[in-house]
Amino acid sequence: MNTPEKHSRRNFLQHSLLGTLGLSIASTAEVTAQPAAQSADPEITQEIDVLVVGGGTAGHIAAIQAARAGAKTLLIERGAQLGGTMTTGGVAYPGLFDAWGKQVIAGIGWELVKESVELDSGSLPDFSKVPQRHFHNQVFINQFLYAILAEEKCEKAGVQIAYYEFPQAVTKTEHGWQVDCIGFGTKRRVLCKQLIDCTGGAEVVGLLGLPRLREDERQPGSFLYMMGKAHEPGRNQIHRLYVHGADSTNSRTVTAANLTGRKSILAELRKKGQRLMHLQPETGFRESYRIQGETLITVNDYRTGKKFDDAICYAFYPIDLHTKNGIKPEPLKPGIIPTVPLRALIPKGSRNIIVAGRSVSSDRLANSGLRVQSSCMGMGQAAGAAAALAVKSNTTPLEVPLKEIHDLLRTHGAIIPGDV
Repeated sequence: MNTPEKHSRRNFLQHSLLGTLGLSIASTAEVTAQPAAQSADPEITQEIDVLVVGGGTAGHIAAIQAARAGAKTLLIERGAQLGGTMTTGGVAYPGLFDAWGKQVIAGIGWELVKESVELDSGSLPDFSKVPQRHFHNQVFINQFLYAILAEEKCEKAGVQIAYYEFPQAVTKTEHGWQVDCIGFGTKRRVLCKQLIDCTGGAEVVGLLGLPRLREDERQPGSFLYMMGKAHEPGRNQIHRLYVHGADSTNSRTVTAANLTGRKSILAELRKKGQRLMHLQPETGFRESYRIQGETLITVNDYRTGKKFDDAICYAFYPIDLHTKNGIKPEPLKPGIIPTVPLRALIPKGSRNIIVAGRSVSSDRLANSGLRVQSSCMGMGQAAGAAAALAVKSNTTPLEVPLKEIHDLLRTHGAIIPGDV
């Protein structure tokens, strides 16, 4: 029993000990976690409508959209938080949401970005002004705040989140999919009607043996850190270390990238004699597998701003290929705004699975512009809408009438190609 006397004695001992040692302690708050149903069971089975694998830039947006549309949605993420590149990767500088003096990407992703900036007392760019350089209209966000706001949005929408888990096997069933996932102390069997692969490297597509695309050479990853001065989240960028050869294919290659990056940062720290003020937990990856979709976005499609018949969102960013020789962004010509077709999110010959994010079906140069956060958010929202509507009509995303997808996206704030 925690009596007032015991509480007072504990405080006295803490203050006495800390005073003796010359230490101070920050204030401590308390909260009680409510365990989820079946949390003590090592093996669970659940039936849902939509399973989203990967909670990164596209995945958490896809899950929120699917749940807001009425689908019972589970989001599985092998890491510890949502946001992917923006949070765990540390590129808390998303863009681009505008093109040529107008906003072209909005919806749930922009809703989250805007709220995180406002809550952090930050500032937003003026999209009515065409910047001299593309990055002038990118948005600084507080990565730590964004991650917890994303969880709040998921909770309000009804999304269930499962961290530290990942699929081991995916099997077709009469009504959709059986997905067997593993986490420490947990085996989860998910029976779902629709799958959304937002893993960045189309890893669920790979588990199914569907074709994927990848070059032998990949763009370097980035390990982000701050040395010598304090990092101010939501106000500045942090230092970047290129990790050449970084490969996100599996746990072994990611481990190698992380160890290489940290070793190099430690060597620089010793060389310069400065304090390490901030370090991201892992490498951010620019490039991995892409799907072979029902259509493929070529660099010519991207450069010319091709308006696909089944376009579901805009994308806007320079062609942005990073190499060992550096980077020379190729800006798009005035007035050009690329689009992303629904068919580029559908693995060729598949049913009941859709992909969103940097693994969109595209050639390497087109992908270097498509892979950025705002475009991935737009793709994620479209994938969530298509999957939820497919559940309602008992069909597959590619067979959902395009007008229904567009109407649902507009209801949740998205901008459809042709609307601006």
